[in-house]
Amino acid sequence: MGNAIVNPLARLRALLLVLLTGLFATPALAHPALWVVKDADTTIYLFGTVHLLPSDTDWHFPALDKALSDSRALYVEITDDDQSNMTALVMRYGLDMAHPLSTLLTPFDRDRLDRAARLANVPGGVAALNVMRPWLAALTLTVAPLTQAGLDPAAGVDKQLRSAMEKTGKPVRALETAEQQIRFLADMPQAMQLALLRSTLRDTDRASVELKALIDAWKDGDDQAIARLENDLMRREEPQLYQRLLVERNETWARQIAGMLQQPGVVFIAVGAAHLAGTDSVQAQLAKDGITAERR
Repeated sequence: MGNAIVNPLARLRALLLVLLTGLFATPALAHPALWVVKDADTTIYLFGTVHLLPSDTDWHFPALDKALSDSRALYVEITDDDQSNMTALVMRYGLDMAHPLSTLLTPFDRDRLDRAARLANVPGGVAALNVMRPWLAALTLTVAPLTQAGLDPAAGVDKQLRSAMEKTGKPVRALETAEQQIRFLADMPQAMQLALLRSTLRDTDRASVELKALIDAWKDGDDQAIARLENDLMRREEPQLYQRLLVERNETWARQIAGMLQQPGVVFIAVGAAHLAGTDSVQAQLAKDGITAERR
């Protein structure tokens, strides 16, 4: 269970789909959205990422490459996402063998869980899901088809950015910790976790269509489409989840960015694309403090 299980919180099924885009991407030039925040002596770039991507997708463009070259440091969501740490966290917060998942579901939802496990080809089948807490079962059902389709988390945009910066000797820093990200989900009330799982089970057959639309939006740098397809849906259907996973984190990151403006230099921030889209985006939170993010 690597960082593909946790990073897509941020993208939760709705957010996951925008964070895990890439399933149907073809070898083609992409031009994802890039923003910049500036004051007299500080420049901060904001870039939306996807965490699983085919290795032959070309998402670089001149302005992006210059921004990376000029930056003295890279900030990503987490950096402590090594296999051993992630496995330990998932074991600690994601499993509950004393309370099987089947005991929390109606007979109808148990049937849907079994069907979803077969469709997603989950290793271990429904028995493996049965020892998971609802939030982890929902993430597993979302991620399993993508990883089994041959998508490698190591090819994700955030991983590639980290590797490039580390090769130049520049520091890579984290906005959050892996445990924080896990606990955004694990600390949700059980009713909210079950709502997330039911949403995942309900929309199993629509996933590929939604993914295709989201991929196109990311490649085109269409943040309005990303917001319309995913953030707006989450806000309507699961407002508490939306507040917890998107708004509160965007507010926290905006405060961090405001603090970075107090230090001269150039930095590059890469977070899940959903966080840079919509009326509650990081840019919108910055605007509340009079800080403007301009599209490049």
